[in-house]
Amino acid sequence: MKRVLIVRTDRIGDVVMITPMAREIKRTFPDSFVATLTNPNTSAILENNPYVDKIITDDLKKESFRDVVREIKKYKFTDGLLVFPTARAAYQMFLGRIKNRIGVGRILYEVITLMKSVSRNNYIPLRHEADYCMDMARKIGIATDNIQPEIFITDEEKKWTENFYRDCGIDKSTYRIIIHTGSKNSAPNWSERKYFSLTEKILKTFPAENYALLFTALEMTDEFKAKIKSLNDKRIIDISNRIKDLRELIKVISGTDLMICSSTGPIHIADALDIRCIGIHCNRPMNCVKYWGVLNKKSVNLEVPKKYCEINCSEDKKICRFEDGISIDEVTEYININK
Repeated sequence: MKRVLIVRTDRIGDVVMITPMAREIKRTFPDSFVATLTNPNTSAILENNPYVDKIITDDLKKESFRDVVREIKKYKFTDGLLVFPTARAAYQMFLGRIKNRIGVGRILYEVITLMKSVSRNNYIPLRHEADYCMDMARKIGIATDNIQPEIFITDEEKKWTENFYRDCGIDKSTYRIIIHTGSKNSAPNWSERKYFSLTEKILKTFPAENYALLFTALEMTDEFKAKIKSLNDKRIIDISNRIKDLRELIKVISGTDLMICSSTGPIHIADALDIRCIGIHCNRPMNCVKYWGVLNKKSVNLEVPKKYCEINCSEDKKICRFEDGISIDEVTEYININK
């Protein structure tokens, strides 16, 4: 019986991309045992996932290194997939006695620990991050092109979500739009000035509709919060301070109708929950739609045109004109409050 550990200890959107791996491993090997190793801050993405039997976490502190090794040993894994390469995880897998260990590329610590390798071939031809992740599952016998991410919400969590919205004064008949203005520098993003202009545009374009504009980003400045409050429109609701942790954010997103966001963690959560998204993407290979676009069929991915980038951004991309590469009108065009 296969006992597989999937290791990805980086950021929210990155961890979302391993959910197709777990699903396809279980579908191919129904009797397999599938576990994940993430950091504690992202483990909520995998809660209630029927394809994940065990969630192991590593807080990356020096003193917890051996605790994780002992945990890995306990489950006697046959295969370890190091999706996000780090020396720490490579040695934990080696010391945890995982027989078949697979990494990305040929990094020195992977060579030292006698790890097999799956190459991303310098991202040529460029594919989606979830597809690159699936290459590691393919290495252990998975044959699939289904790379749609999934996050699972329980019936109890669905009740919590509706109670949350009701407490915010939002009933089921209200069309819910999340505008997530933050990215924590994980991807090029609009400024708060432009998100404010988008907010004004939506209010003017849909003046009499039954909808709510929900703001969720913890990074919002006090100045921005004051500006949206000054619009004095009851449809604008800042819920950022009501959300206590990542799992609550996931539940809140699961109850929305539309997410507007740059290519960062929350939009990949929405994608995995099959929520309609309007994604705002840069043209650079490591930020573009082909590599990080929303995958569900309900959604729209908007990307800065290559020609615009060539004219307005520096060749080394140190000067980025992302701000004006996608217009507010382009985003508003794809908002359909009447569903």
